[in-house]
Amino acid sequence: MQIIVWISIIIGLHLTFKRIYTTIRTRRYAILDYLWSSGMSKSFETFHAESGISQGSGLPFETDGKQKYSGLLAKKWISVIRLQKKIMDLESQMTQLKADLDIAAMRRPSNTTALSNGKSLNYLPCAPEKHRLAGHRGAITKIAFHPVYSIMATASDDTTVKIWDYETGVFERTVKGHTRAVNDVAFHPNGSCMLTCSADLSIKMWDMENEYECIRTLHGHDHCVSAVAFSPIGDFFLTASRDKTIRLWETATGYAIRTIQGHDDWVRGVAWNYDGSLAASCSSDQSIIVWDTSSWNQISHLHGHSHVVESVVFSPLSIASAIDKLALQCMVKVQPSTHGTHHFVASGSRDKTIKMWDAISGQCIYTLTGHENWVRDLSFYANSAYILSVSDDKSLRVWDVATGKSVKTLESHSQFTTCCAIHPSERIIATGSVDQTCKLWICS
Repeated sequence: MQIIVWISIIIGLHLTFKRIYTTIRTRRYAILDYLWSSGMSKSFETFHAESGISQGSGLPFETDGKQKYSGLLAKKWISVIRLQKKIMDLESQMTQLKADLDIAAMRRPSNTTALSNGKSLNYLPCAPEKHRLAGHRGAITKIAFHPVYSIMATASDDTTVKIWDYETGVFERTVKGHTRAVNDVAFHPNGSCMLTCSADLSIKMWDMENEYECIRTLHGHDHCVSAVAFSPIGDFFLTASRDKTIRLWETATGYAIRTIQGHDDWVRGVAWNYDGSLAASCSSDQSIIVWDTSSWNQISHLHGHSHVVESVVFSPLSIASAIDKLALQCMVKVQPSTHGTHHFVASGSRDKTIKMWDAISGQCIYTLTGHENWVRDLSFYANSAYILSVSDDKSLRVWDVATGKSVKTLESHSQFTTCCAIHPSERIIATGSVDQTCKLWICS
């Protein structure tokens, strides 16, 4: 019996090594065919000499094997690209399904109760940081996580964007093209491209599938472009500018479809809600405007801050019930949209406060105080009733939206903390600073 087992193991190993050898040989033949058909004779000769394939073994261009190996390398590469696209399409579908599940979850009392208590996913950042990413020669202005791959992008005043592996902390590449500070960076929801905007008055689109090649440079704003944001499905994007306007662009063509006016000063930030039916903008005029994206008419104009509003974000649909409860405690009546859904926006200001607003009525529900300097950026947790803020007081804070209280404070950087991002599915937070570094924090 033991002899039979050993024979089976030996046969299995033999077949495995044979498959590996066949794969290696096929790959080498494919490379030789590519070099030969491309006219790269010197490279062909060098690779042929080092590949271990003898003259009599039948090269791709010499024997009947030509049909077998002809164009194989290009076909394999196209297959990889198609597979990547398929993966990104599936990820996009999963994102949409997740949003649908969130909507369904909102209608289930047991789920909304858990979220309103803020205890279902109690993920708070822990010191020390997991990785400290250094390499920029200017302040970090914005951070974005890729929706599919384990990479992230950091934008900087040094005119560049850097790509990092957030799992290992390894630097991957520098993306160059802008001539002045890069103010914002965003990935398409399916991960196929990246957008950047700059003080050089331009917006650039970069092809993720082609070595980050710049495929479009868009002009239209008359001053520094301060922010960019893709719509939830990525068919459009918004840009904000110091020229006091917002522009709506079509992703597929790069055409500017509409110029949106309403602010009296520099438009600092823009954001979409979960389904793209609403958008919000914030400005140096100390206000936030909520827009109906079907007509681009103003739904509400929010006043209450006493200084420049640096950041605006919509809350996820999954935590609306938690904010609803606190609104009731604060004696604020929340007004639903035409679809019966409650929408909330949070804003961070140089007046050192964060305000939570009913997006439809424009009422301020509550004000979060605690930072000792300008609030520079905000980010909501995707599946937990918390909001993250960073400030020029060098700290990051996590706030429970169900109580309006700060539940975690960390001294994040040695200088002003300028931006933050929360990974949509991993327990990772990223912060950027004037100290030219980005830090990655694990939540537990």
